[in-house]
Amino acid sequence: MPIKHFTIQDAATLYGVKEWGNQYFGINSKGHLEVYPTQDENLCADVFEIVQHLRKKGLRTPLNLRFPQILQDRVEVLNEAFRKAIRQYEYDGSYQGVFPVKTNQTKEVVEEIVRAGHKYRYGLEAGSKPELMIALGSELHPEAMILCNGYKDEAFIRLALLARRAGRNVLITVEKMTELPLILKVAKELKVEPLLGLRAKLASMGAGKWEESAGDQAKFGLTTREILEAVEVLGKRSMLDSIIELHFHIGSQITDIRKIKAAMKEATRIYAKLVKMGIPLRYLNVGGGLGVDYDGSRTTFASSMNYTVQEYAEDVVYTTKDICTQEQVPMPDLLSESGRAVAAYHQVVVVDVIGLIDTTYTKYSVELTGKEPQVLKELAYTRDNLSVKNFSEMYHDAITQRDEMLTLFNLGYLGLEDRSKGEILFYEVCRKLDRILRMKSLKYIPEEFQDLSKSLSDKLIGNFSIFQTLPDHWAIDQLFPCMPVHRLKEKPTLSATFCDITCDSDGKVDKFIDLKDVRTEIPLHEPRKDEPYYVAFFLAGAYQDILGMRHNLFGAPNEAHIVVNDDEDFRIQHIIPGETVDDMLRTVHYDPDLLMGPPMTKRKNRANDADEALRAFMGTERRRHTYLDM
Repeated sequence: MPIKHFTIQDAATLYGVKEWGNQYFGINSKGHLEVYPTQDENLCADVFEIVQHLRKKGLRTPLNLRFPQILQDRVEVLNEAFRKAIRQYEYDGSYQGVFPVKTNQTKEVVEEIVRAGHKYRYGLEAGSKPELMIALGSELHPEAMILCNGYKDEAFIRLALLARRAGRNVLITVEKMTELPLILKVAKELKVEPLLGLRAKLASMGAGKWEESAGDQAKFGLTTREILEAVEVLGKRSMLDSIIELHFHIGSQITDIRKIKAAMKEATRIYAKLVKMGIPLRYLNVGGGLGVDYDGSRTTFASSMNYTVQEYAEDVVYTTKDICTQEQVPMPDLLSESGRAVAAYHQVVVVDVIGLIDTTYTKYSVELTGKEPQVLKELAYTRDNLSVKNFSEMYHDAITQRDEMLTLFNLGYLGLEDRSKGEILFYEVCRKLDRILRMKSLKYIPEEFQDLSKSLSDKLIGNFSIFQTLPDHWAIDQLFPCMPVHRLKEKPTLSATFCDITCDSDGKVDKFIDLKDVRTEIPLHEPRKDEPYYVAFFLAGAYQDILGMRHNLFGAPNEAHIVVNDDEDFRIQHIIPGETVDDMLRTVHYDPDLLMGPPMTKRKNRANDADEALRAFMGTERRRHTYLDM
């Protein structure tokens, strides 16, 4: 039977790019990764060529590639989904979105979202004083909302109310009863009527990693009793007209649409009851939580979602209308704070593979001379006679023989050469067993062999820091799509995991997306000598930038903002150099000039040519990127 050639269709299936890529990514005829920033295959660019072009300009990997057109498209997709749903269900209210600045505070990201959202009156949400300053300094539509969430001190409240007095559309959401007296105090002092929202603590909860954002033990939100208390306080001051918004939030990355429907029903009932009490609510804010399908499985798995943006918008609109109709109250204007769904897709992180850790002796083989200890002969016999019919028994024998070999070594009866041969033989048994287990004729694989492939996987070293680039993978096991940028017409020969270049055993990526499960390794190509091999991580545009850590003082990578042109070409809109050694030293309060100076002078003027060479080299390295220059 002829060997089937590996095609780009095979690669697309292998890496699931059609499922998680959401029509923003694909593979071209060259076997290179391609980006479609408007979900239109007629507007595309070759990512491998982009990386090569940036390398010629001196930008080394790791590289953060940002595609501002994807941000623009995500803003349009979200707003048009709600517009369509409002028309479809003849909803009497309108929709306005706000982007939570905490999702990605990067200046270029926020500015692009504001620019794309101007025609939709798209606003910003701030959870701190610096974020509020970003929102106030942005060129928003005059009718765009600026929402103030999170814990608020007097300075935060004063800043928001001064902006309100200056005519800005700033709304303060009351999330703790202790905030309300402070808001009223500052408002009276400034002689300004505040715009207020009340955040309800719903009984309904989300689904996924952040489901505890709602419910009785939630960090934020007012109980039913506290909402009534807030209404009473404001009523006594004749300030009920200040309450214009009801807000709720049931968690980031909500995986199950049923949870959204349940929360909408509960929140809309609360809205309706408040309106009937005479509260002139105008807005119902459904919060964040609109998910991203990181693995493409369309399920309720934590790294997926079982609905589309359009389905989300339709359920929000329909449920709100249905409850308001039942309660015979006006339909509110809808707000949402979708951050992840807007920002995640726009960033691609490209790393290069700089080495391979051979922990399973794949480059070695053993031919016995006949003079080896008996335990090695037995291991060789196990290797040579392992088959489909006896693999379970033989594998158990191999484990026993390996343990016996190590015992003999520890007692001093075996030398290093014998131990080396024994280890090689054991892994030859494991690899042969792995090939047997992959045979399609096997109907059942015992549970004890399920993790064998993980133990045999190759460990590739990537020139990046997971703590800086993908902190959510390390911290909360968030999965991110991963695939090579090129060589996608070649069948991968390695089954690998990633190690980063930090001095930390946790600096690894060993969980990967799969439509049916979570993979413990990913198929990749064996790196070629003197030829770069690029691998990309996707959907890293939300939270990862700002959560990135300085572990080992690896700084922010080089960054490029890419605009795709109509002729399958691209333009570099903006380059932001990565942080240097000098930059990182200063973040931990070292003065690089002093690091180079005092130790030299303390040695009683014994400086010599070696000292000068050291000083010169340190001066050069200070200006270099923190990552390896391969």
